[in-house]
Amino acid sequence: MENSGEMRLSNNSVEVVTAKLTDVESLTEAFDGCCAVFHTAGFVDPAGLSGYTKVMSHIEVNASKKVIQACGISPSVRHCVLTSSLLTCIWKDSSWDESFDLIDHKCWSDESVCMKKKLWYALGKLRAEKAAWEIAKENNLKLATICPGLITGPKFFHRNPTPTLAYLKGIQEMYTKGLLATVDVNRLAKAHVRVFQEMKKGGCARYICFDQVLDNIDGIEKLAQETGLNLSTITGGASSSSGPRFKLSNGRLVNLMSRTRRCNDE
Repeated sequence: MENSGEMRLSNNSVEVVTAKLTDVESLTEAFDGCCAVFHTAGFVDPAGLSGYTKVMSHIEVNASKKVIQACGISPSVRHCVLTSSLLTCIWKDSSWDESFDLIDHKCWSDESVCMKKKLWYALGKLRAEKAAWEIAKENNLKLATICPGLITGPKFFHRNPTPTLAYLKGIQEMYTKGLLATVDVNRLAKAHVRVFQEMKKGGCARYICFDQVLDNIDGIEKLAQETGLNLSTITGGASSSSGPRFKLSNGRLVNLMSRTRRCNDE
């Protein structure tokens, strides 16, 4: 967990360097010559046993702090795009049950709720993103964050089982409240590029990213096949229409991506 392979462009070629995630100086050296950093962390238990635990959430927060600090003091880095999670927006206390609120990029999860429900992945992403915004502001670093839903794609779960299963903790509640959203990994990659392009124009913002909200049996069956989970684990025997539901909005990102398409069409 101490070392991370970082990729950087050098003379139009890709160069791979190694850095210690706990060492700001090591990260700064790795970023040397880069104008931007994409921090797409996905941490796993170094012992390979317990998945994403409370300890892992602390590691994620600390590593993200070091990365943003290194970006802030780097002589070449001007922009950073941080991959956060939709989970940083959706976990609220029970008082939301009757309000039917819209959940968008302005919403933040409640840390106490994440701790009470032992949603360590959500807690790690939440604290990491909040810390990133604070450090970026202190260092005048241009930062944008992308909050994706559950990342899917060909064989994605088999290559990244730990973050996938960690994301799905609390899946029954997400499903029944209309908060179980997914995004294809290729779509997410394109969003990162587009957000970075917008940052160069001065657009530093927070974006929610998802393709669809799983609210029907077809989508749930497909997710079950990809993850190996059974339907009852996902739905808990409940109908997606039972109880209060919320509306997820990715409008800010959709508008940004649609502007790109119009420009390409001209």
